[in-house]
Amino acid sequence: MTIAEFYQIFGQVVLAAGILLLILLSVTLILGRMLIEKDRLVFPKLLLFTMDVFYGLFKKFSESMGVDGKIVDHIGVEVRNKVNEKHFKKIEPKDTILVLPHCLRHLECEAKLETSGLACENCKRCVIGVLKEKGEKMGYTVFIIPGSTFLKKIVEQNKFKAVIGVACFQDLNLGMMKLSKFSCQGVPLLRDGCVNTKVDSRAVLDTMGVKLKEAKKLVPKSSCSEIPEKRGSI
Repeated sequence: MTIAEFYQIFGQVVLAAGILLLILLSVTLILGRMLIEKDRLVFPKLLLFTMDVFYGLFKKFSESMGVDGKIVDHIGVEVRNKVNEKHFKKIEPKDTILVLPHCLRHLECEAKLETSGLACENCKRCVIGVLKEKGEKMGYTVFIIPGSTFLKKIVEQNKFKAVIGVACFQDLNLGMMKLSKFSCQGVPLLRDGCVNTKVDSRAVLDTMGVKLKEAKKLVPKSSCSEIPEKRGSI
């Protein structure tokens, strides 16, 4: 075989691999949108393989198709929730951790940051206190963390079988990806950002196993960190 023939065959192989990859990404995007829009999960292993192996490329591909790259994380969270749901429900709260983002806290929160995360004082000014109090009563171990570094410490220092996580779609998907050996359930924020974020409290309580009637009583008027009123205002 001459060098020219070798490069010709090599080029054909690369071209074929590229076409197959584009087909794979296209199929994954179609199946992912089907899951989000119609709640139908088809070929979950294929979806997870594509998103885990080609995560960054899949985002760029979605954007090139005129679709917001955030859909990749949305699909990832939905797929992992569906795949883990059955096994998750069999695990007791005592073997499950509830991980909440510190961005949900009230802007005047006085809780101190410790090695395991934010030490909530249950001041009742934001939804964190409600979820933490109910979670601990049920047997969950609750952590309020500012970032992935704390998540790594939690994994290293605690024994658990399942996780309920609350975060923006991207952090949630990447976190669930890292915790793939555990049964994970994720609840995305309704409004993300660094502060003044919002979550559907009923969705979190429902995932925890709290019945709807009780959840309605527990949910505060606001599920986010509200901007405090200026002192002295009428």
